[in-house]
Amino acid sequence: MKNLDALTPKLNLPFFEFKVNDNEIFDSLRKKWVALTPEEWVRQNFIAYLINQKKYPKSLVKIEATIKAFNKSRRCDAIVYSNEIKPLAILEFKRSDLKIDNATFKQVAIYNSAVDAPFLIISNGLDHYCCVINLPQTDFTFLDYVPEYNELLQRSGKSVT
Repeated sequence: MKNLDALTPKLNLPFFEFKVNDNEIFDSLRKKWVALTPEEWVRQNFIAYLINQKKYPKSLVKIEATIKAFNKSRRCDAIVYSNEIKPLAILEFKRSDLKIDNATFKQVAIYNSAVDAPFLIISNGLDHYCCVINLPQTDFTFLDYVPEYNELLQRSGKSVT
């Protein structure tokens, strides 16, 4: 039995209720129980925040999306799509006791080389980063907030539904 307090620390996100047992959490998007790790705790809370507070459609969030980058299969923590099923954002999560650093941004940039999403969102549950990739250029701009879903669509030139 794992120590639930160690696996479910307080995060810099609104409180959400989850189905949790000794070592699993119910993932409502994948509709299955998954191992409750510190990183999974951050993912579940941040995804709930996006869906409940930022109006991201559940049906357009894919958890553990497999992509191919530099001839290797890789798994993104999550990808948010437009209604046309075009990637809008790659999401990367780290456990809350890990600092987000250049290696984290490099990891997400490698993923994005295969996807060309206009947004990258990274969180460890305490610190949240969102940057806009200025396509077709390779520079980026950090936002000081996580945008609502419709803003992602507007900034990427997709239609708002």
